[in-house]
Amino acid sequence: MRKLLLILFAVISNQFLFAQDTNEKISIELKNADLMTVIQTIEKSSSYRFYFDAEWIKSNKNSYTASYKEATIDEILSKIFTNTSLNFFILKKKVILTNNSSIHDKLPANYFPETNDPANQISRRAQNPVFYQQYDSLNSVSTKKNNSIIFIGKETDIAEKKTANLSGYIRDAATNKPEANVNIKIRNKNISTVTDSEGHYSMQIPLGVNVVEIKSINYKKKVQTLMIYNDGELDLDIHEDTNLLDEVVIKKRGKRITETVVSGLVSIDIEAVKTVPLILGERDLFKIATTFPGIKTTGEGSAGFNVRGGKEDQNLILLNNAVLYNPQHFLGFFSAINPYVTKKADIYKGSIPVDFGGRLSSVFDISTKNGNAEKVSGEGAIGPITSNITVGLPIQKNKSSIIVGARATYSDWILKSLDDENLKNSEAGFYDGILKYNNTINKNNAIEATVYYSKDRFRISSDSLYKYSNRLVSAKWDHTFNDKNKGALIFTNSEYKFNIDYDTSGENAFDFGYKINETQLMAKFNYAYNEKHNITYGLSGKLYNVDPGYQNPKNPGSALVPIDIDKEKGLESAIFIGDNFKVNDKLQVDLGLRYSFYAALGEANAHIYQPDAPLNDATLVETKHYGNNEVMKTYGGLEPRLSARYFFTKDFSIKASFDQTRQYIHLLSNNTTQSPTDTWTLSNTNVKPQSGRQYSLGLYKNVLDDEIELSLEGYYKTSKNIMDYKVGAQLLLNESIETQLLQGEGKAYGVEFLLKKQVGRLNGWIGYTYSRTLIKLDSKFDSERINNGDFFPANFDKPHDLSTVLNYKFTKRYSLSTNFMYQTGRPITYPIGTFQYGNAEYTLYSDRNKYRIPDYIRLDIGINIEGNHKIKKLAHSFWNISVYNVLGRNNPYSIYFATEGGKVKAYKTSIFSIPVPSITYNFKF
Repeated sequence: MRKLLLILFAVISNQFLFAQDTNEKISIELKNADLMTVIQTIEKSSSYRFYFDAEWIKSNKNSYTASYKEATIDEILSKIFTNTSLNFFILKKKVILTNNSSIHDKLPANYFPETNDPANQISRRAQNPVFYQQYDSLNSVSTKKNNSIIFIGKETDIAEKKTANLSGYIRDAATNKPEANVNIKIRNKNISTVTDSEGHYSMQIPLGVNVVEIKSINYKKKVQTLMIYNDGELDLDIHEDTNLLDEVVIKKRGKRITETVVSGLVSIDIEAVKTVPLILGERDLFKIATTFPGIKTTGEGSAGFNVRGGKEDQNLILLNNAVLYNPQHFLGFFSAINPYVTKKADIYKGSIPVDFGGRLSSVFDISTKNGNAEKVSGEGAIGPITSNITVGLPIQKNKSSIIVGARATYSDWILKSLDDENLKNSEAGFYDGILKYNNTINKNNAIEATVYYSKDRFRISSDSLYKYSNRLVSAKWDHTFNDKNKGALIFTNSEYKFNIDYDTSGENAFDFGYKINETQLMAKFNYAYNEKHNITYGLSGKLYNVDPGYQNPKNPGSALVPIDIDKEKGLESAIFIGDNFKVNDKLQVDLGLRYSFYAALGEANAHIYQPDAPLNDATLVETKHYGNNEVMKTYGGLEPRLSARYFFTKDFSIKASFDQTRQYIHLLSNNTTQSPTDTWTLSNTNVKPQSGRQYSLGLYKNVLDDEIELSLEGYYKTSKNIMDYKVGAQLLLNESIETQLLQGEGKAYGVEFLLKKQVGRLNGWIGYTYSRTLIKLDSKFDSERINNGDFFPANFDKPHDLSTVLNYKFTKRYSLSTNFMYQTGRPITYPIGTFQYGNAEYTLYSDRNKYRIPDYIRLDIGINIEGNHKIKKLAHSFWNISVYNVLGRNNPYSIYFATEGGKVKAYKTSIFSIPVPSITYNFKF
């Protein structure tokens, strides 16, 4: 009994002293003070003394501005330490600080649950202690004693939560680059996640002791013990596994296509592009893209792409978030994007993410590498007609860097060596350059900025010099608000222009030019609500400025009249929200809703025509003038997006999607293929925006332990107000361009098959597409009706398309690559006879696109030679020796007709009708 009274007296005394310690009231003023200054201020103004580890204080970067009058030490410190990992305990005027954990002089509040049965209090709570034994990942797991424990979060007195959110970034220890697809797993628990494209991860894990494993194919496994008190962040560096000199077999990589919700996605392996034999040995990610199902071009050496029945202008091509209007050099023979700077290229043929808009058919999302933040590195190539170099170097080690890429051609020597005297006076060339800066300011903020410029010039046996150029800039600020919220602010500006300099000694010399410029600002956010819901939302605004063209005579005495078409301006805005919803382990759904709004703006003149009449000069009623930024016409509407994935088994899934899109900008081209001198026009009072819907369904399967990936996708597309033209339409320098245009309906459908093998000696892919693309131009006016108003094949309708890209490795250094393509010939309009009218003979043509040119067949072969794999070398080399069009097939590019001697004769043109050998030297340092 005496011992019990002494214990009770000690406890009561201690509580009395503790209360006295915390009741002293003080007054202090803080202005932009760091934590050490706060502590020193309290010590000077009171009798309290602090005890702590100085490293805890140094790591705290908070700044404090506050005023406390007659406040207790407990009140002050509770506010000061709110957003820190520090706890405090006061005993006899001593303030003891702890990092993460707490010192308890009594059991936490609510430790025993409320119950009327005292006998159950202890037994019930014992099953649910502060740190739960059933969640202890150290159970039956041996850990090394030198593996230090990292404390996450701040311990609280109330232990109600069972889990906490852990997030952060995984980076390469040598380069400080974020690493995507790194697996993070909690031992002895069914809890894991992978990092996203920016190296970020987020996961819910139990409170208490946890052992985390970080695994990646090319990096050493990292094991870290964590004490989880509350939500927190953990950034980790991983080290490259330099000891693995044998061949690395990737077995689980192909499984990603069965797991993702996105259907119709093509992700191009940039490193694998180097082995595919292409014209003149040039690496070209766009040429590689056309070997996949659903992506075509109208012909060899043509610019532009047709994705699932879409026109060339219906593709949104982005380079670091900025639009690239003309992605081709030299009339479509070469890509305008340097492959040595490119990091990844994702092509969305369906399931277009909700943050993308403004185009009907597809999105080419291309991003570049970051510079090496650790040391100077680079790579490049020397080929028959081009050379390029890319260099990355650190600005601030392990924090910021730049990467610079440049490419130029010296193709004039080929023209000079030709026997044709006219061609010897020709010239052709291009160059491009890119610079990207990135800076990881801290764990919550990162910025990057890109500047890109390209220019082409060519003069082929004429007095006209053609020049065209792309210029773009982009800036991005990534910010992490907390464990669940992060966002990005993106600014871009793009410009495309061309110029024709017709220089002759006569009076007809002139200068002709065109330009389009767009500026965009976007705010995009991501909210990881929980394990089931990942929400994306944001808004964007884009301003278009179009200079439709000008023509100025170069000689003072010229009879040519200067022409300057009124400029066009438009504002396109959008707001969007999407939810990636994991219903259960088998079903996952991606829901999205986008609303776009477009306003055609002045200053401009709008032509008003008679209602219910064809648009021509005879039906023009008046011309209405709109002032600067005055709204001429508005359009808008909802663009819902829906995609879903369901697992039949772990390696077999089915996906379905629906997309609705709108497009407010149109390419004006009456050529069969896209030309550098094609112009763009905006929707206005007489030109309606295009709209489209796509439905798709696909089966995805991985076989042979995920070594082979199979997919079978079908789609059906409808579109409205797609652009076409009257026969003989005059599109350049036309002040009444709407009188030359036709807008109609379109439909496209197809089935795409892909077999892809990414590992082993034999790797590559086989793709086949059966598809149809039809358009309908109907009107009650004969001048606006084509083919009697019935559906007819589009210029790029090619029902059968087969591509095989295969690479066989004889050894680690030597391999053989082949590229085979077969395509149905594209549609064409033939003359079918002649007739007499008014003592003149005229040619009678068939219905539009009723016939087809011969089918296209091509085989390319390449030999690849890797340099030796010694670590200590100035540079590592790679040789590519290839032959383009090995069969020497004279594939027709186009067929045209001419009247000679009163007879109509057909002529066929080809681009490469003989085998074209090339050799390219690649190096990396």
